[in-house]
Amino acid sequence: MSSNAMLTSVKNALGIQGNYQDATLNEYINEVTAFLVDAGVSAEDITSGLVARGVSDLWSYGAGNGKLSEYFMQRATQIAYKGAGNNG
Repeated sequence: MSSNAMLTSVKNALGIQGNYQDATLNEYINEVTAFLVDAGVSAEDITSGLVARGVSDLWSYGAGNGKLSEYFMQRATQIAYKGAGNNG
């Protein structure tokens, strides 16, 4: 997925309109994507939904806790495991 398509999809998932936060969102998208790749998720298995969840977790809409949710971590592990050829 192109970076513009990912940005648009993440914004849609988070209910964000306009382009005021695009630079911030792109930074979080890059960070979440790098996390997933480093965790063993192939680029083609990275979904905008999971990236949106990670972006939301990191952003926390100003809460500043910077923690990835349990759901995000479980789903990332599941996708990495499946992509490693361990799908049954």
